[in-house]
Amino acid sequence: MVIDVTEQDFEQQVVERSKQGPVVVDFWAEWCGPCRQLTPALEKAAAAREGKVVLAKLDTDANPRISQAFRIQGIPAVKAFKDGQIVSEFVGAQPPANVERFFDELVPSEADALVEAGDEASLRRALELEPTRVDARVGLARILHERGEDDEALKLVDGIEGSFAAEGLSAQLRLERDESLDEGLREALQALDSGETERGLDALIAAIPHADGRVEDLRRIVVGKLDELGVDDPTAREYRRRLASALY
Repeated sequence: MVIDVTEQDFEQQVVERSKQGPVVVDFWAEWCGPCRQLTPALEKAAAAREGKVVLAKLDTDANPRISQAFRIQGIPAVKAFKDGQIVSEFVGAQPPANVERFFDELVPSEADALVEAGDEASLRRALELEPTRVDARVGLARILHERGEDDEALKLVDGIEGSFAAEGLSAQLRLERDESLDEGLREALQALDSGETERGLDALIAAIPHADGRVEDLRRIVVGKLDELGVDDPTAREYRRRLASALY
């Protein structure tokens, strides 16, 4: 929901309403170019969480007393209210990803909840809502790969850049389709698929010095698996060190 608020109804529409659910206030002005850049991202994030968060827009020129009360010195300024209090804020135009994270801290979107559920039906619904959502694509591709539907799985993750998980899974799917792949590497990939992570990583890293044209694919598979384990996982830290030694 998006509403316009003024000094006359700010207390009721923002402060009191925030006791029932989060309210995000966009302090803006007609002359402000960065405000116009930020508005679509704010409205999209609010729409994705329809019924869970309210976006309130306040014109600072028309409502100077509210602007002064909240010490607005630069716009756009965005403040999130919960239980009558400011709980989060930022100043200046932000990229859409940052805006989504800001809203995520207040309330997850429907797609967030679906990805968290993680089953096939939920992931497919998440992609209907957000077709380019990478974590949903990777999760669904893994499910499809587990039951051998590799063509559809590859379509979901192939060509995605900036995601270690997607790049690693895509590289693995391509290699597994390569009929010239030697038996040792094929067994290593099967070990990863069966949950024998360390055995699979050992074999892949050991193969890197002799992999010729497959080095980049092997690196992506290993990095993707380490990313899945997490930054703080002690096993992942050890294998990162070993991967670096094999590469350099």
